[in-house]
Amino acid sequence: MEYINLLTEEILRCAFKVHSALGPGLLESSYKECLWYELIKAGLKVEKEKSLPLVYEEIKLEIGYRTDLLVEEKVIIEIKAVESLTDVHTAQVLTYLKLSGCKVGLLLNFNTSSLKNGIKRLMY
Repeated sequence: MEYINLLTEEILRCAFKVHSALGPGLLESSYKECLWYELIKAGLKVEKEKSLPLVYEEIKLEIGYRTDLLVEEKVIIEIKAVESLTDVHTAQVLTYLKLSGCKVGLLLNFNTSSLKNGIKRLMY
């Protein structure tokens, strides 16, 4: 778990850098691309729009669930640029954790004056 904590610290360092440079008010896709770039620069393995199949009994459904970013195959990042995070956003990340087998997710809302108010760390 110590590795995951260090990994999430590095992810948040990169997210703060992006938020400091761009501020609130842009599209989610802008923050995703810039955060992806910063994470890659930090030497991390990052996948964008990683597909997550839904397995129900013996069938595997490829029905369009995608993580924004998957870091080191360990941490899911879901990026938002909304007025405020809701229970639906939390449920989305928890579902992605369940489908992926990952244990930790970061829900990041970049549409805040201070990013520290837009961070939610979730565990499954």
